[in-house]
Amino acid sequence: MNLFDVYSLYDIEPVRGKGCYVYDKDGTEYLDLYGGHAVISIGHAHPRYVDAVAQQVAKLGFYSNSVKNSLQVTLAEKLGKLSGYDDYSLFLCNSGAEANENAIKLASFHTGKSKLLAFDKAFHGRTSGAVAATDNPKIVSPFNATPNVEFSPLNDLEAAERKLATGEFCAVIIEGIQGVAGIRMPDDDFMRGLRDLTKRYGVVMIADEIQSGYGRTGKFFAHQYAGVRPDLITVAKGIANGFPMGAVLISPEFKAVKSMLGTTFGGNHLACAAAIAVLDVMESEHLVENAAEVGEYLLSELRKIDALTDVRGRGLMIGVELNGSGAEMRKRLLFEHKIFTGGAGASTVRLLPALCIGKAEADKFLTEFKSILS
Repeated sequence: MNLFDVYSLYDIEPVRGKGCYVYDKDGTEYLDLYGGHAVISIGHAHPRYVDAVAQQVAKLGFYSNSVKNSLQVTLAEKLGKLSGYDDYSLFLCNSGAEANENAIKLASFHTGKSKLLAFDKAFHGRTSGAVAATDNPKIVSPFNATPNVEFSPLNDLEAAERKLATGEFCAVIIEGIQGVAGIRMPDDDFMRGLRDLTKRYGVVMIADEIQSGYGRTGKFFAHQYAGVRPDLITVAKGIANGFPMGAVLISPEFKAVKSMLGTTFGGNHLACAAAIAVLDVMESEHLVENAAEVGEYLLSELRKIDALTDVRGRGLMIGVELNGSGAEMRKRLLFEHKIFTGGAGASTVRLLPALCIGKAEADKFLTEFKSILS
């Protein structure tokens, strides 16, 4: 049997990692400034994380959600404390797409309405409802296309109000920062205005923080820069440092009904142990603060480079706009300078390193990046 050939693969196979570095079978060291699509939050093979996962799998790796699991309670309490949402409830699942699916479903249950508003160039996942809310015709099959989803221009509050004022919408979903679209940022004023509109028209606000959350931007969630509190917040990627997991943070206005949501694997013992370890490391090593500090340093230094068209982002979620091919730059960084970066569009290099990155690693990247540009 062959693998279904849907991924464009670099001819490199990392076999182990440590902190912000990965290594191939020959021991070649690569600086990882992409973290596997922003998944590696506390660094590769963090000893505390490895120990927590190993201890848990030796005791009990899985049992279903038909029994109590105190690890879920511990995770909810820690996440509430560190994120500032301790009055919210937590639903645990397996991925970002699944988190968005459940958030949309909750909003529809809550309002009794069916339409969803999303924004141009948004990416919310590849399952049925999530991909319908994704503005990319290449990945939306005829089955996924639905009149229940409409799109509005990002940062155009008047356009959003024209939609929401019809009274047809159960929810609006917005990324804290659009990652796949090339680090496109909703203005803080737009986020505040959108929150006011959702309250005025009785629409649920869903903040998709799957890539931009979990400390990546220098605050726990990117929407916190605007000072808004969404009704629902979806998370995944960095939540368990590589173990598949997603979650929905749910405001107190939502009432749980037995069996309205469910999942076989969501919130299993091993996933919870991994996620608890992530929060423990984030807190003890001040990784959110580090993301803010090193991210600001990187952004500041990149903005000094005249050859760049634009530099966008917050914290360690950075988009570097080139006057040329982003794919070619990423290849040169990887194969000539042993640095992993990501892409987002034809001319953008995307940086999503682990939150433990230091200034030494930032300087290494800046030196090699400038050498290619020059």
